Amino acid sequence: MIQTILMVIVAIAIAAILFFFLRNGLKLLINAVCGVVILFIVSYFNLAPIGDLSIAQVVVCAVGGILGAALLIILAFFGIVI
Repeated sequence: MIQTILMVIVAIAIAAILFFFLRNGLKLLINAVCGVVILFIVSYFNLAPIGDLSIAQVVVCAVGGILGAALLIILAFFGIVI
Protein backbone atom coordinates (compact mmCIF):
# COMPACT_ATOMS: atom_id res chain seq x y z
CA MET A 1 0.00 0.00 0.00
CA ILE A 2 2.78 2.44 0.89
CA GLN A 3 4.67 1.54 -2.28
CA THR A 4 1.63 2.42 -4.38
CA ILE A 5 1.18 5.78 -2.69
CA LEU A 6 4.89 6.50 -3.04
CA MET A 7 4.81 5.61 -6.74
CA VAL A 8 1.81 7.92 -7.32
CA ILE A 9 3.63 10.79 -5.57
CA VAL A 10 6.77 10.19 -7.66
CA ALA A 11 4.71 10.04 -10.86
CA ILE A 12 2.97 13.33 -10.02
CA ALA A 13 6.33 14.96 -9.28
CA ILE A 14 7.80 13.75 -12.58
CA ALA A 15 4.73 14.93 -14.48
CA ALA A 16 4.94 18.38 -12.85
CA ILE A 17 8.64 18.70 -13.71
CA LEU A 18 8.06 17.62 -17.32
CA PHE A 19 5.15 20.03 -17.65
CA PHE A 20 7.31 22.92 -16.43
CA PHE A 21 10.14 22.19 -18.87
CA LEU A 22 7.93 21.36 -21.85
CA ARG A 23 5.80 24.45 -21.36
CA ASN A 24 8.88 26.68 -21.64
CA GLY A 25 10.38 24.51 -24.36
CA LEU A 26 7.22 24.76 -26.43
CA LYS A 27 7.37 28.55 -26.35
CA LEU A 28 10.98 28.48 -27.51
CA LEU A 29 10.16 26.01 -30.26
CA ILE A 30 7.27 28.12 -31.55
CA ASN A 31 9.47 31.24 -31.51
CA ALA A 32 12.23 29.44 -33.43
CA VAL A 33 9.83 28.08 -36.05
CA CYS A 34 8.25 31.53 -36.53
CA GLY A 35 11.69 33.09 -37.01
CA VAL A 36 12.71 30.56 -39.64
CA VAL A 37 9.36 30.93 -41.44
CA ILE A 38 9.76 34.73 -41.48
CA LEU A 39 13.26 34.35 -42.91
CA PHE A 40 12.02 32.02 -45.67
CA ILE A 41 9.14 34.37 -46.57
CA VAL A 42 11.45 37.39 -46.71
CA SER A 43 13.92 35.46 -48.84
CA TYR A 44 11.28 34.00 -51.17
CA PHE A 45 9.59 37.33 -51.92
CA ASN A 46 12.88 39.35 -51.92
CA LEU A 47 11.58 41.73 -49.27
CA ALA A 48 15.10 42.33 -47.95
CA PRO A 49 18.48 42.02 -49.65
CA ILE A 50 19.53 38.94 -47.66
CA GLY A 51 20.55 36.95 -50.74
CA ASP A 52 20.52 33.18 -50.73
CA LEU A 53 19.83 31.53 -47.40
CA SER A 54 22.82 30.08 -45.63
CA ILE A 55 23.12 27.66 -42.76
CA ALA A 56 24.34 30.50 -40.53
CA GLN A 57 21.18 32.54 -41.21
CA VAL A 58 18.93 29.61 -40.42
CA VAL A 59 20.85 28.87 -37.22
CA VAL A 60 20.56 32.52 -36.12
CA CYS A 61 16.82 32.39 -36.72
CA ALA A 62 16.46 29.03 -35.00
CA VAL A 63 18.27 30.29 -31.91
CA GLY A 64 17.02 33.89 -31.93
CA GLY A 65 13.53 33.27 -33.25
CA ILE A 66 11.63 36.31 -34.42
CA LEU A 67 14.26 38.68 -33.00
CA GLY A 68 16.96 36.79 -34.90
CA ALA A 69 15.03 37.18 -38.15
CA ALA A 70 14.52 40.89 -37.48
CA LEU A 71 18.23 41.28 -36.73
CA LEU A 72 19.21 39.57 -39.99
CA ILE A 73 16.80 41.76 -41.97
CA ILE A 74 18.10 44.96 -40.35
CA LEU A 75 21.71 43.92 -40.94
CA ALA A 76 20.91 43.13 -44.58
CA PHE A 77 19.60 46.66 -45.12
CA PHE A 78 22.94 47.98 -43.80
CA GLY A 79 24.82 45.72 -46.21
CA ILE A 80 25.92 43.08 -43.69
CA VAL A 81 24.85 39.65 -44.89
CA ILE A 82 25.79 36.56 -42.95
